[in-house]
Amino acid sequence: MIATHLSPALKQYRFPSPLHSTSHNHHLPVHLPLPRRHRNFAKPAAAAPDLLASVESVVSAASVLAAIVLVHESGHFLAAASRGIHVSQFSIGFGPALARFRLGPVEYALRAIPLGGYVGFPDDDPESGFAPDDPDLLRNRPVPDRLLVVSAGVAANLAFAFLIVYAQALTVGVPVQAQLPGVLVPEVLPGSVAARAGLLPGDIILAVPGAAPDPSVPVLVDLIKASPSREVPLTVSRAAPGAVDRRSVELTVVPDTSADGSGRIGVQLSPNVRVTRVRPQNLADATVLAVREFTLLTGTVFDGLRQTLLNFSQSADKVSGPVAIIAVGAEVARSSADGLFQFAAVINLNLAAINLLPLPALDGGTLALILLEAARGGRKIPREVEQGIMSSGILVVLMVGMFLIVRDTLNLDFIKEIL
Repeated sequence: MIATHLSPALKQYRFPSPLHSTSHNHHLPVHLPLPRRHRNFAKPAAAAPDLLASVESVVSAASVLAAIVLVHESGHFLAAASRGIHVSQFSIGFGPALARFRLGPVEYALRAIPLGGYVGFPDDDPESGFAPDDPDLLRNRPVPDRLLVVSAGVAANLAFAFLIVYAQALTVGVPVQAQLPGVLVPEVLPGSVAARAGLLPGDIILAVPGAAPDPSVPVLVDLIKASPSREVPLTVSRAAPGAVDRRSVELTVVPDTSADGSGRIGVQLSPNVRVTRVRPQNLADATVLAVREFTLLTGTVFDGLRQTLLNFSQSADKVSGPVAIIAVGAEVARSSADGLFQFAAVINLNLAAINLLPLPALDGGTLALILLEAARGGRKIPREVEQGIMSSGILVVLMVGMFLIVRDTLNLDFIKEIL
């Protein structure tokens, strides 16, 4: 399934088993499950040049997504080929085939449902011509070979993410954030407590007098949650329209009480940072910058996934499918073509992180079953049990994936205008 969480690493631009399964094939799928930062998808432009630019940005984002899926599946495919394991299918997408061709024993296909992809193995295909005890069938290979094949998709995405960051360092430079005082307010919900109190998008909350003289996002969030129906004074820095200088404004908000008893004021908060680009002087500098940025992005993505899983009841609505990924990617492309580097790297890392989860229909679920077999001294899990586990996961992933596509499509601005 293609879904993911849009990592905080993208905030600097302002702008996580098969789904197609037959009775005779074993598949290694790609799943991209993503927590979204916002839904401010760009509105369709009226002018022809703007429309063309919008189409180009959507195509750019979709191409990035397709390339990431291709890399993931190529990892599985090449690992199997390197060990002499029989492969029968290589597919991008699921469902009905839009285009297909055969090269040797492998059928390559582009399919209609954009929820990922898979590599198919003829392990249970009675028409494959392979004997059930053929040593080159995936299921008959030793544990290390199967671990290699199943984990190769994640490894390919990690390697691809690093190459993207390295290319970014060599071409446009690596973004470096400088922390500035205060907490930025990128968005204020219309009609919310914050809007009624006079808080505006672009304001910077410098202090909460008497409580937080130099607030951070977590401190401010905790303070608001702990103050339902109580006055919270804010010292805000605000830029006048058309002016460069900012002025200080004193406001007071009274948080609403949410269903769980905590306070809320209806704003989006983010760290107040200034982003600059550092360009390397030579290949050695580029390598150091790329390693540093890759490490930072990887830590941010995995920590974001951990926070999402630990607070899933509060963050479930932030999970997005391929429509939202492409929409946000198109927004990034429109803002700056340079941002596509960061977008592609973060989506690659999200895909790697999600697929490591030990859930049915994900690479991590298959890895868990293989490791369980190894812990049992090499005694294989009954085929019926394994297929039942994976089939149930496939059904859930398919249902969630289709739900995300429909929901994200209905949340696109131009669809809302039509409706």
